[in-house]
Amino acid sequence: MADSDEQHAARARARARSHWPVRKFKLGEEPSDDLSDMTTAAERLAMMWPLALEAWALARRPLPTYDRSRIPIRIYRNGELPPDDDVSRLSSTKTFATSLWSFRTKA
Repeated sequence: MADSDEQHAARARARARSHWPVRKFKLGEEPSDDLSDMTTAAERLAMMWPLALEAWALARRPLPTYDRSRIPIRIYRNGELPPDDDVSRLSSTKTFATSLWSFRTKA
């Protein structure tokens, strides 16, 4: 009985996959990953949120609870590079957070 249930479930999954959109491109002629022409900024931010949740979960860290005025960031002015001995590079979680919250500003 379990075997037929598994077969039934497999057929249902195959039927669902048959409706997936598929596009074929020659190697090197794939469309750009830039979604800015097809989506709004709000849509792109909405796409980012599940990725951020997954990243924090994979890091096995709780979501930050600080308010926006206390976000830990580093500002590198135009043309200024982070030091080679940057301590934050020693921890992958800290590197992720630094990368996520760091930004460059014009001088």
